[in-house]
Amino acid sequence: MRNVTKCFNTPQGGNHDVLRDINFTVEAGEFTAVVGPTGCGKSTTLSLISGMERPDTGEVLIDGRPVEGIGKDVGFVFQTDAVFPWKTVINNVAAGPRFRGASRKDAHAEAADWIRRVGLAGFEKYHPHQLSGGMRKRVALAQTMINRPRVLLMDEPFSGLDVQTRQIMSDELLALWDLTRPSVVFVTHDLEEAISLADKVVVMTAGPATVKEEFAIDLPRPRNPRDIRHTPEFVKLHERIWEALRDEVQVAYSRTVTAPPETAA
Repeated sequence: MRNVTKCFNTPQGGNHDVLRDINFTVEAGEFTAVVGPTGCGKSTTLSLISGMERPDTGEVLIDGRPVEGIGKDVGFVFQTDAVFPWKTVINNVAAGPRFRGASRKDAHAEAADWIRRVGLAGFEKYHPHQLSGGMRKRVALAQTMINRPRVLLMDEPFSGLDVQTRQIMSDELLALWDLTRPSVVFVTHDLEEAISLADKVVVMTAGPATVKEEFAIDLPRPRNPRDIRHTPEFVKLHERIWEALRDEVQVAYSRTVTAPPETAA
């Protein structure tokens, strides 16, 4: 992202800058986590990378080429489950290959393999409403990873899960990522989650957001996110990043408690 600015219209008819002069790079195969205050534009950043939104100024590039629309090499795991409620697990996971022209037999064979990888073997004929929240997240991961995206965007994908399930999903995400090593941009409010998963953490300012600081996460891989959080190296990184993030969180919070009701949102 090079000098990217994005604004939206307000209900009052004005313009509101969400992002201003955003600059950062994600290397091939790098896992980058983006953290920042609520409402600072993290999700908008993902929308711009995916091609669902276009920047007002600046440019977003993948492999040096401008993003001009939704590309087949980009996968997106949303905060809410983006699975087809009327399809079974195997048909959900096979949807991408089928859309790309694979035969039903080949798509189902590949889908069965990914379902096994996310620990859902035996649930192929279940529908999403018959699954727990964590199981639906696994379906969403398999549904995305089966397409082998070169860029994987994740918008707080585990935010609705309990602590124990989030930890399990973090382990599974790293294992799946290691299979194909896409470039990941992972948005989260959980700083511990960001550090335990990522190669780099990008801290964004309170809106209009810009990049405040980047931190290299030089913790060894392969990682166990549950165990690594207790190491001295992790604690030091957490202190450094929280020092940069804390002021932005306080700024964003002060705006919500002082703004009049019609503009607080």
